[in-house]
Amino acid sequence: MDNIIFSANFADTPAATIGTRTRTMKRKDGFTGERAVVLPRLITDMMESDPVMSILHITDMGYYPKALHHYRERPEPIDQYVFIYCVDGRGFFTLGGRRHEVLPDQYFILPAGHPHAYGAAPQEAWTIYWIHFKGSLAPFYCAGSEFPATVAPGKHSRISERTELFEEILNTLNSGLNIESLRYAMSLLHHYLASLRYIGLYRGHGGKSSDTDLVETVIHYMNENLERRLTLGDIARYSGFSVCRLSSLFKLRTGHTPLNYFNLLKVRKACSLLDTTPMRLNQICFKVGISDPYYFSRMFAKIMGMSPKAYRNRPRG
Repeated sequence: MDNIIFSANFADTPAATIGTRTRTMKRKDGFTGERAVVLPRLITDMMESDPVMSILHITDMGYYPKALHHYRERPEPIDQYVFIYCVDGRGFFTLGGRRHEVLPDQYFILPAGHPHAYGAAPQEAWTIYWIHFKGSLAPFYCAGSEFPATVAPGKHSRISERTELFEEILNTLNSGLNIESLRYAMSLLHHYLASLRYIGLYRGHGGKSSDTDLVETVIHYMNENLERRLTLGDIARYSGFSVCRLSSLFKLRTGHTPLNYFNLLKVRKACSLLDTTPMRLNQICFKVGISDPYYFSRMFAKIMGMSPKAYRNRPRG
């Protein structure tokens, strides 16, 4: 197969693996909307000798939306831990001779020093956040995470906040490699991994209201799933009400149908990304669960009264 490459020159194959055999399947031009950062060897060597960063540090990280045919196989172990969080689609990984299926809202961490393989399920794309990391505390965060763990949306979930944390780490590393930026990013990594390892505490201390109001609960569910394409049936099933009853209650309270409101939330998120990041439009589309930039632009213009480009270039202040 001419699209199987024996190489370490892809974003989620760190520089430290050069010289080992890594079986890689990925489109040669990458995945549409993907983002990644690979830290130079000079920087990772410096972090390993730094008193703050040596205990936990990233070698590379990224986001792959709708990654069809994504596959990695490493028969020879690497010295990084591999964190993968699947937010959409399905995938799998093999470790210790066992194959595990990975569903949406599940993550796993592959330990360093063990052969492994992972990828999207056959004929299905998955959307993943991934991090390769090292350090003396890395085994602690990995312990117990060698099996798929579920992070399901719910009334007290904080998935969107965790995603913002990932984005802050990625943006910090992309903006500069000075020691203060690096130390800040690695401190955020502790918080990010702890939000999963101590998920009960993370959800319990998020300042969320105990209000059981149906509409507020549904809006929270929408915010936790901005990267997905939810149907009215999906939202109704989550609420426990019929489609008709949910639509009636929701419109009475908000003035919008549930799907129209969901699109408003997606556009609001897109506006924030246009205002605060240099992300391209096709990257922002995937972050709000829309794979077609033309459809997204039309929807954005209908809601905001201007194109995404015009919004980004508008006078401010």
